[in-house]
Amino acid sequence: MKRNLISILILVLLIVNIVLTAIMMFSVTGTNRKTAELVSDIASAISLDMSSGYAGGEVVAAVPLEDTTTYTIADLQIPMKRAEGDEKDHYGVITVTLSMNSKHDDYKTYGEGDLSGREDLIRGQIFELVGKYTMDEAKANSEQLKSEILRNVQELFGSDFIFDVTLVALYQ
Repeated sequence: MKRNLISILILVLLIVNIVLTAIMMFSVTGTNRKTAELVSDIASAISLDMSSGYAGGEVVAAVPLEDTTTYTIADLQIPMKRAEGDEKDHYGVITVTLSMNSKHDDYKTYGEGDLSGREDLIRGQIFELVGKYTMDEAKANSEQLKSEILRNVQELFGSDFIFDVTLVALYQ
């Protein structure tokens, strides 16, 4: 008799466990779905911000790697602005790589051959922008510096065929 009573008790506890698990699954599933939608909305918003740039108010589409050409201006030694109370001169040794869309209409005009004829103009823009920063500001705001250089170079050419700037910097 005790064995049957224990078996019935185990069966009842098993059924209660299954019912409570089912209730928990149905209540958590709705919340999980809402959370997943929120995360996907946030991820898509971040993806849009990172993959699209603005030039002249228009969205610039992502450029495939096979349509990308680069031009590198190496080892620019740029004097940095002095920080308050700092008596030492600081310099940035910077290598700038410009990424260009070879399928863009203006690429044939400005970048197809070589940008070396316009390199001094580009160097001037870079010197002007980087020289406005102290060494610490340049380290902390490298993304802002890149976007300012990109914007100024695009304004210089009046085109967005240059779509990205890569900086490799050493500050002394």
